[in-house]
Amino acid sequence: MIDTTSNELPGEDDGEGGRAGRGEGGGDRTRRLRLHVEEGGIGVLTLCRPDKLNAWSWESSRQLGLLADRIRFDDTIRVVLLRAEGRAFCAGIDIKAPGGGITGRSGSERTRNYYEGIRWVHERFRTFAGLPQPVVAAVQGYCLGVGFELALMADVRIAADDAVFALPETRLGVAVDAGGDLRIAREAGAGWAKFLALTGRRIDAETAHRLNLVQQVTGTGELDGAAHSVAAEIAANAPLAVQSVKRDIDAFADAAMGAALDRVAMSAALTLTSEDIKEGYTATAERREPRFDGK
Repeated sequence: MIDTTSNELPGEDDGEGGRAGRGEGGGDRTRRLRLHVEEGGIGVLTLCRPDKLNAWSWESSRQLGLLADRIRFDDTIRVVLLRAEGRAFCAGIDIKAPGGGITGRSGSERTRNYYEGIRWVHERFRTFAGLPQPVVAAVQGYCLGVGFELALMADVRIAADDAVFALPETRLGVAVDAGGDLRIAREAGAGWAKFLALTGRRIDAETAHRLNLVQQVTGTGELDGAAHSVAAEIAANAPLAVQSVKRDIDAFADAAMGAALDRVAMSAALTLTSEDIKEGYTATAERREPRFDGK
């Protein structure tokens, strides 16, 4: 189950790095994100589970929300650089994470519980996406599912030429659950959002750039420097003006986002409790094509 009560980050009492075991209910207490504030006003937020390709979980969302709250009120941070350790930005959901499944005494209750759980995740993502400070994302390798959705929450995206983007959820029997398809519709148009989300097809960095989903493509070895340079350029500008520009553009671009995300939460809940998702994950594990029945 989701830990909605703890305001602690793993490793803070026993040194940064990370592993503090499991909390009550079997929740994973591995450090999944790390924040470091550099001189010059850059807050570097790093996905730090490279051995798991930075796969996402309920606990990742909890930690993101806590760190976003800290960033929001830290006037030493003028811009956030979102990056990831290892060869992947984020390869999607960590299906092996403890506490990953949500239960209920009936199918209806389980669907309701998933709905509230997805809404809880959206609230954490909304805090991150709505930070007053601009966010620059540096993306390398796999950027799949929720990883793609997280990158799309950034204000500016810089991609290495080895980056691979996809929303593979429908191939697994579940709806896109964090608004990534909505943000693609905002950036590239509804047709491309439907094409990518309905097929689950992967695209490379150059295609993402052509679709306005990333603003710059660099060589793999140049990614950190290029993203850091953009972040530093933003940080050098007047912070009140920078934050006002972000807020005004978001007010226009995201005007319908709130209501749409509530529908997304219900669609996700319905599909997360379906028979199709069981078939999707089983077929993936067995390396065969899924046979979906729409139930």
